[in-house]
Amino acid sequence: MTVTLDWFGCTTYRLNIDGLILFLDTFMDRLSTAPDVGMSSADITEADFAIIGHSHMDHMANADVIAKKTGAQVIGSHETIRVLTSAGVNSSQLLPSAGGETYQLNEDVTVRVFPSIHSCIWTSAEPPGVEVIGDLGVPQQERNRRLVERFSRDREAGLPSELAIEARNLRARNIGSDSDGGALDYLIDTPYGSIFFQNSMGYWSSILAGIRADIAILGCAGRGNIDGEPIQGSVEQFIAGVATTVRPKRMVLGHHDNWAGELDAPDLIDIAPIREKISKVLPGTEVIEPGYVDGMMLL
Repeated sequence: MTVTLDWFGCTTYRLNIDGLILFLDTFMDRLSTAPDVGMSSADITEADFAIIGHSHMDHMANADVIAKKTGAQVIGSHETIRVLTSAGVNSSQLLPSAGGETYQLNEDVTVRVFPSIHSCIWTSAEPPGVEVIGDLGVPQQERNRRLVERFSRDREAGLPSELAIEARNLRARNIGSDSDGGALDYLIDTPYGSIFFQNSMGYWSSILAGIRADIAILGCAGRGNIDGEPIQGSVEQFIAGVATTVRPKRMVLGHHDNWAGELDAPDLIDIAPIREKISKVLPGTEVIEPGYVDGMMLL
């Protein structure tokens, strides 16, 4: 009996736990300039549950398509559930969560929900290998102002006309919210071991301190958020902080591909600095960068 994992880019994964099909995030349908993940949401015919880390489009898009097509139940924040309700998903399939809940997925598998926090998208960020400092103590009003400015920009500016039309059409049908809705982390307990899922680089240290897992599936892009403040350091330092707390035997990394289809951007960000850091602080832990839909054996 096995647990297998497929990656669909960004932080969207499909777990198969002895036939129980569990999606971690659901964003699949992307611009043609993004790397091809091998499938679209229309290709998904089986799903029992979808677990959504937060409400931004690049994480919860296509949850409505998958839920309607398969009858899957969706676990997510109240903002995620609001968006899905507006998209016409039956309320009987929706499980609103704020952290502290435990759901029985079948007789052998449970998932626990933990309050978390989104990465600091209101400030500057760099790829792995580059330290970023500053922006400590910025009041929430100023953070909100920066976010409004960011989300009010023309998201198709600078794109060729045909690609701009494609982007507008995709945004019109891909659901999501400009609010993260309150990020959530998840701990999935299976007969073969536990799996920790964190789709954004943020955590409350007092909550993370109580979590241990055999597998950690982590987003590794952005400016880390620790207890409400931006990390004074690098992506690899943030990931090392999670790893040395949760202490997984294996780590699966995501959110480092060109999911937005940005022109002249690499398909994958170089995660070598993360590998190097983990080899020093948690030797023996395997760092996995999966391929798209490669059905890797996880447990």
